[in-house]
Amino acid sequence: MADWTPRVVALDIDGTLLKWVDGQTEDYETITPEVYDAVHRTLDAGAHVVLASGRSPHGMTTIADLLDIPREEADRLWVVASNGAVVFRYPPMEVVHEETFDAAPAVAAVLEHHPHALVAVEEREVGGYRVNRVFPDGELSGEQVITHVDDIVGEPVSRVIVRDPEATADDFIELAARLGLHGTDYVVGWTAWLDLSPVGVSKASGLQHVCDKIGLAAADVLAIGDGRNDIEMLRWAGRGVAMGQAVDEVKAAADDVTATVNDEGAAVEISRWFPQDC
Repeated sequence: MADWTPRVVALDIDGTLLKWVDGQTEDYETITPEVYDAVHRTLDAGAHVVLASGRSPHGMTTIADLLDIPREEADRLWVVASNGAVVFRYPPMEVVHEETFDAAPAVAAVLEHHPHALVAVEEREVGGYRVNRVFPDGELSGEQVITHVDDIVGEPVSRVIVRDPEATADDFIELAARLGLHGTDYVVGWTAWLDLSPVGVSKASGLQHVCDKIGLAAADVLAIGDGRNDIEMLRWAGRGVAMGQAVDEVKAAADDVTATVNDEGAAVEISRWFPQDC
């Protein structure tokens, strides 16, 4: 790839741009100077920056604001949210693509094995979530509106979160594999956190939608991420790079591995293509 330069840089947020630690509050949402400068060198070179996260849309605009993107007079930012189920422009927020599905059967199957699990779906109108019970501090952004599970998944949704603080990530990996979760795709997080989405929907599919709109291809994309929900994106991109602290499954999906988030791995990788003297 000696003569290759990315024309799109797709960035995960938690664990990639932000030094996320389980149980922290929103105070951890701090962009370091190294990451900030690397993102702006990317823009100086004329490349696109796209944020791609499992977060719901309202949890991503604050990160765009911290990065000061888009710049004044620039086109609105492209953002891939909810693990690819929602694509929006910002500012102002305008959802331009959304995939929904019937999550009720999958949620019922999981709750049969984890009856005390927490369930949440985004409630975009209030900038928060509808939940069957309140999630632990720092795990969801915005207001949490207590709602019965039947009503939470009573209509098509773009993404469902199932969380069991008493279980482990391995418990959920085993359960998801055993259930099959027909009609949905799923991603298990660092903890017992299960993201359910429509079949075929991932950060890769969301980024493909963006590339189609801006006239570029997967081969033009540098993607950086650290979680299991980044695997499809890392495989899809022209160059997929895993963060140094990622689990082996994520590293195996990537073309390369950069430094950890604590060692500014995202900035290290971006600087390879957009160095400080460019």
